[in-house]
Amino acid sequence: MVLSRFWLAIFISSIAFIVISLFTGNTYTIDYVLNGKKDEPILISEKYIEQIPAFIRDSIKKAPDNTIIINRDEANADTTYVYKNKTVKIFSGVQKSDGLLPTCKSTLVDLILPLIAYLAFFCGLMELLIISGASGKLAKGLSPVFVKVFPSIPKNHPSISYMTLNFAANFLGLDSAATPFGLKAMESLQEINPDKDKASDAQIMFMCLHASGLTLIATSIIGYRAAAGATNPADVMLPCIITSFIGTIAAFLIVGIKQKINFKSASLVVGLMVMIAAIVGLLFYVNSLDLIGKNFFTSNLSGLILFAIIGFTLVFSLRHEKKFIDAETTVFDAFVVGANNGVKTGVTIFPYVLGMLVAISLFRNSGLFEIISHWIAFIFSNMGVSKEITDALPVAMLRPFSSAGSRGFLIDSMNTFGADSLTGRLSSIFQCSAESTFYVIAVYFGSVNIKNTRYALGTMLLVDVICVITAIFVASWFF
Repeated sequence: MVLSRFWLAIFISSIAFIVISLFTGNTYTIDYVLNGKKDEPILISEKYIEQIPAFIRDSIKKAPDNTIIINRDEANADTTYVYKNKTVKIFSGVQKSDGLLPTCKSTLVDLILPLIAYLAFFCGLMELLIISGASGKLAKGLSPVFVKVFPSIPKNHPSISYMTLNFAANFLGLDSAATPFGLKAMESLQEINPDKDKASDAQIMFMCLHASGLTLIATSIIGYRAAAGATNPADVMLPCIITSFIGTIAAFLIVGIKQKINFKSASLVVGLMVMIAAIVGLLFYVNSLDLIGKNFFTSNLSGLILFAIIGFTLVFSLRHEKKFIDAETTVFDAFVVGANNGVKTGVTIFPYVLGMLVAISLFRNSGLFEIISHWIAFIFSNMGVSKEITDALPVAMLRPFSSAGSRGFLIDSMNTFGADSLTGRLSSIFQCSAESTFYVIAVYFGSVNIKNTRYALGTMLLVDVICVITAIFVASWFF
């Protein structure tokens, strides 16, 4: 219900703002909102050639293609004059994201089709884990901890192994593997959900922990920083881990208090201490390496872990081939069955993702997001917050809505202020330390047709705020 109302609010307010801007003269055309593409220039006016200043008119007529560009400086957006059929079209600025119709196309071509391929492959592997018995053994080994965090889940339930693989993939920055494991976990949790239309306590806990974004190897962030010319691209790794870890703990505590979880459980404390020790140990090891060693380690660890998971699954399935024979199938046929299930899951979530991304596209292109972000930055600056911090806030504000959009702001902030500036580093931490909340809500709850997400959205947004505040303190402390 909350997600539905929020979605309607974004849609209706964006459309209203677009129409008002058109009729008040603040916007010349709304075509770009429907048909424009990201980074294309925006049409702001059209005039007869006689209405153009003489020096511009003369330049246009002398230009080979009747097109000139002026104001090529950092302070002002380029202004392009195009003369055609007695009129001059004036373009200025660039579009922040694809319009409504291109978003519909790109959601299918650039997002859903690759996601379906990932789902097919990893769901095929998970089918092998199920039949071979590997997932059951993993669930049995981790049950003492998971039943304390998820008290409504029966001991040794298959969802435990799926959630473990999802957390591990997120931890290592393997987004393509994390989503299939997470969707399989949601399906498994839905099987024991007494109210199929309402999110269960276990599903909410899982979603909030997943969305807190605990990551050890932020390979994509390191890559963006290296491309932007950072002196040490991996210098934000420790702040990212600290920020996302605090966000994960906050999510666990907030949901745990709501669900009355026993925080004094010995197995829960031991599990938490083991996780902290593992993170600290890896941090000490990575910090002991030189720059080349860090780059080599961070670029290869995730890939090696993924190959290890795939290799283990295949070898374990081969060693327990009798179980496949007993199930009247083969290892390959079982993989194909799982892959087919993955394709069906991808088709199921497509409408949910499409609806959310189209709303976000309208929200950004309407200009509402920029107005809200500017006002928030203005308020923070008047509270004494430094400009280096307020310049990074657009990344934090857009991150819950769109990973691609916030990534664009991240790259722009590093290009504008420098990858080694506080703004560039803080933007990197913002990007790394949280998930795209609304996308995650739409995909995961949509995959199991949950209509009432209860307090999941509010908790996830609260954790996003905690991560933003933590990131500011951590970045100011480190840099």
